[in-house]
Amino acid sequence: MVILTLLEPQQKTPLKQWCFENSSVIRIGRAADNHVVLSDSLVSRHHLELRQVNPAKNIGSWQVISQGTNGTFLNGILVIQSLLPDNSLLQLAQGGPILQFQLQEIPDTWLRSPEGGEIPENTAASVFSASTPASSSASCNHEGNSPNNLFCIHCGQPLSVQQTIRQYQVLRTLGQGGMGTTYLAWDAAGLIAGKPQLLVLKQMNADMAKIAKAQELFEREAYTLKSLNHSGIPKYYDFFVVGGKKYLAMELVHGQDLEKRVYATGPVSPSQAIAWMIQTCDILHYLHSQDPPLIHRDIKPANLMVRNSDNHVVVLDFGAVKEIGTTPGTRIGAEGYCAPEQERGQPLTQSDLYAIGPTLIFLLTGENPFKFYRHRGQNSRFDVTKVPTITPKLREIIERATEQLPRDRYQSAKELAVALASC
Repeated sequence: MVILTLLEPQQKTPLKQWCFENSSVIRIGRAADNHVVLSDSLVSRHHLELRQVNPAKNIGSWQVISQGTNGTFLNGILVIQSLLPDNSLLQLAQGGPILQFQLQEIPDTWLRSPEGGEIPENTAASVFSASTPASSSASCNHEGNSPNNLFCIHCGQPLSVQQTIRQYQVLRTLGQGGMGTTYLAWDAAGLIAGKPQLLVLKQMNADMAKIAKAQELFEREAYTLKSLNHSGIPKYYDFFVVGGKKYLAMELVHGQDLEKRVYATGPVSPSQAIAWMIQTCDILHYLHSQDPPLIHRDIKPANLMVRNSDNHVVVLDFGAVKEIGTTPGTRIGAEGYCAPEQERGQPLTQSDLYAIGPTLIFLLTGENPFKFYRHRGQNSRFDVTKVPTITPKLREIIERATEQLPRDRYQSAKELAVALASC
């Protein structure tokens, strides 16, 4: 296992840590698609790579390849490419951040969390993705841990447990909304996957539990996730009631949603935006191919997470999913992303495809797509003619995807994906 520790420059105390169990390449830089992201102006977008040398023959040998404009220093010496000894110090540019590189064998007694790397945006936490049996931590005083660590660097046990719900230890509150509260939880007993792991635990708010429609939506998300199996959809783990409160346990996706990403780093390149929307179309094709077809009804940047490990989209929030052909229902959807027929409570599969248009506009402009919406009698549409990053061909795709009448749009997610690929 490779452990990278970000050190405080003066005292060399740990600030943050990343663990990589099965990686042969680790990319480090300022860009969001790196395995280790360091937001420092001295760091280049793709500053350096750590590569395993002959992984099949010698698992302990690594090299550093520097691509940074301001250089990389290995134990104080400027390098372009060099073997990387254990316990080395890597400094990204003179005066830049310092990373300690360590190799560590994984004892068979250690139990690991699902993915190497960081917990997603909002937790501000470092993960030590291994824990020893609880008995070995009884005498541990947890000294020397960073305030943001989730697990002790010595014994591997959670440093702080807010509450225990069933077998799940709540470590952090990830978010709170009108429907419920989302927690980062630790299944210490490993009852879900046969080994301890981090997961997301959603709790329905007590006041929402009194509303029949809210209960229906919460239970629908659990029922839907349980029936689905796609890499772009979080895995269902558990659904239960404790103390009159409903809970849904599901896969933790390490990444950042597209809304936060654009607000944090600005608009993305057209090629990246198109790639993400093609991936979203693939997930929508899977949903629309169910029997009966499932309509997501809430496709928008905040519900599209980009997974850190492979830069692929994962669709979140299945509480609004509706089976096609059922009776017209409640109006659900975000302003600017919601198709006209969905506004009337009559969504179709083409309603999900409509949302791809305004999502592209947001990704390429960083602006609320409603800003570009023009009301022209019965011919209202998005006008992006003055957006320099939207080519005429891509503009045509956005316009067709967002036609007022469903019959005038792309008729399937596959058809829209092919059109996007042609750009």
